[in-house]
This record gives sequence, C-alpha cells and structure tokens, in this order.
Amino acid sequence: MGASLATLSDEALVAAVGRQDEAALGVLYDRHGATCYRLALRVVRDPSLAEDVVQEAFVDLWRSGRSFEAGRGKGRTWILVITHRRAVDLVRREERRRAEPLNGFDAPGDDGADIQVERNGERARVQSALQMLSAEQRRTLELAYYGGLTQSELAERLGEPLGTIKSRMFHALQRLRRILAESPA
Repeated sequence: MGASLATLSDEALVAAVGRQDEAALGVLYDRHGATCYRLALRVVRDPSLAEDVVQEAFVDLWRSGRSFEAGRGKGRTWILVITHRRAVDLVRREERRRAEPLNGFDAPGDDGADIQVERNGERARVQSALQMLSAEQRRTLELAYYGGLTQSELAERLGEPLGTIKSRMFHALQRLRRILAESPA
C-alpha cells in the first residue's frame, strides 16, 4: 500500500489522513517535512523550536484532516499554512513569556517603590474587575492572557467551538473595560 500512496496527490493524501490513515501522514511528512521545517525555522529562528513546530503542525494535520476541502486549495499549501500558524503562535507565546517579569524580582527599568505601589494598585483593580466576570469569561481570559494560550488552543482545551471562544473573549474584554472605566483609579 505504501508504494501506491506515494503516487497519490497531496489532496488525496490529506483526505486519507482525514480518515486516520497513518501511512498517508507518513508520505505527506516525507514529502513536505523538510519544507515545513525551513518555513518554521525562518519564523522561530531556533532549530529545536522549528522541530517542535513541525511536529505540532503534523499533529494538527492528523486531527483536522477531515476539514480539508480540496476545492478550496492545494494540500501542500494547507500544510504550510498550518505550519506557519503554529510557528507564529509559538513566537507569540514566547514573547509573552519573556515579557512577564519573574515573581519577586523587579522588572527592568523599575524606577522605585512608588511605581511598584502604583502597579500593585492597578493589578489589584484588574483582579477585582476579573472577579466581576462570569466564571467562564474569567477562566477564558486568564488562560489566554496569563496562560499564553491562543484562541484555537483555548477552544481545544475547553472543548468549545472556536467561535464561542472568540465571542466569549470579545464580550469579556468589553465588560472588563466597562468595569475598569467605572471603578475609581
């Protein structure tokens, strides 16, 4: 069967992956793994992270192969789009992680105790406002902003449709803005 799979188009292989055909996934990886790695490496600029991106992309392909529509594009393009999205998601997660100061240490550029007191007050104000949201809204925002999860990752983790997550985040942020605008600074 492996030899006959090698002659199939990318679109047919993606359809086979959608039917949970491991051999088809292997053929696609053999065909496009190196290209996906080069793309990921250009985005993340770290060989180890690029390997992780490619692995995540092919896991995504395995999970979402059924959603591929050959009439909307080429299989190769779809695989590269998945890889690019995963690479960008990883860069964004890393940027957020690096931007957060370690607890117990001052962030670079701290000017003194008065600024720290102001930040603590603002932090307490935001925490108080978060408590006024519904449990679902609060959990979604906390996982997104404190946990560094993308909306797609939130949908997967919470077992909710992506549209529900997007809508929940939109409404939660709107409500949070209103609460903060109405509360004393």
